[in-house]
Amino acid sequence: MKKECVGMLLAGGEGKRLGKLTGNLAKPAVHFGGKYRIIDFTLSNCTNSGIYTVGVLTQYAPLELNQHIGIGKPWDLDRQKDGVSILSPYTAKQGGSWYSGTADAIFQNIHFIEQYSPEYVLIISGDHIYHMNYKHLIKQHKLTGADATISVMEVPWDEASRFGILNTTEDLRIYEFEEKPSNPKSNLASMGIYVFTWAALKAYLLHDAEQIHSSHDFGKDIIPSMLQDGKRMYGYRFEGYWKDVGTIQSYWEANMDLLDEDSSFSLNNKNWRTYTYDSNNPPQFIDRTATLKSSLINSGCWVKGTIDHSILFENVIVNEGSTVYQSILHPGVEVGENSVLERVIVTKNTIIPPNTYLRSNQDEEPLVVDAESLKEILSIQI
Repeated sequence: MKKECVGMLLAGGEGKRLGKLTGNLAKPAVHFGGKYRIIDFTLSNCTNSGIYTVGVLTQYAPLELNQHIGIGKPWDLDRQKDGVSILSPYTAKQGGSWYSGTADAIFQNIHFIEQYSPEYVLIISGDHIYHMNYKHLIKQHKLTGADATISVMEVPWDEASRFGILNTTEDLRIYEFEEKPSNPKSNLASMGIYVFTWAALKAYLLHDAEQIHSSHDFGKDIIPSMLQDGKRMYGYRFEGYWKDVGTIQSYWEANMDLLDEDSSFSLNNKNWRTYTYDSNNPPQFIDRTATLKSSLINSGCWVKGTIDHSILFENVIVNEGSTVYQSILHPGVEVGENSVLERVIVTKNTIIPPNTYLRSNQDEEPLVVDAESLKEILSIQI
């Protein structure tokens, strides 16, 4: 069955920089925004963009991620002849091994792509928070006759050295790609979102697989090789909200952005819905001091303490006399009486005992607390 475009969603990242948030959980499955998982945003972008053939490439701790995606029903990807497919490295090819890089992950699943005989392949990641209409990206790719189109956005100059930077002509044709340059010539950063003409990409994947010294990565190997060979490569300028939530600080900031009235990103956009498998309970975004004396029945929360500028998931309990400020409480968290949480992220089903004080300073990375680390913290406090 021929498809114009197949989406390949990279969701196998271990997410070491997220620490306790990914101790036994794939990064794309991490809870976000009071109701969602990180991967929900990319899957919803696919649905809203009319990309209904999506391969999700998993690797690290995939169980909960696979359970969340299921057959893809919340995203209208539960389709008989296409829809969403979970692709793991051990089933990707006979005698297969772990994916050794982003390009290798696609190489190992060439057979999946080939069954649809696509003109184009969309490469996306499951660990970014953003709303994007991929139709516009694909349209530009076709109009320019490109072999590859890379979505880019301007970043502050003092942060450009943290990204893969594209140097382009005025019409955004790429002539140079620099991976985390110490002295960047441009502030156009790659978002890790690519559209390739499949015939061109396939040839480079096959060649790269034979190179024993290759890291088999798009940014380090495939894209530089295509540029060196003079392939037509363009940047696609994106001007909306986009956040790579690969660190605890960026994860916390992205959640706090949801509480900012001036933020360009909102989960209440009826024209661009974000779908999820989780319950129908709405998330609790509390952006002002609020002492709630009764149960928040509509969210499954029970709050008798003071909540300020925080995000609560379902089944959270905050007992009387407690204060929660600039914090994120994952599902099933209970905060005991007379406790204080400030700039803290509490993982699923963690119980905070009464009279507990947890705080991180503004110049520190937010504190992440799970059941194990809480024991250590409390023993030190005693």
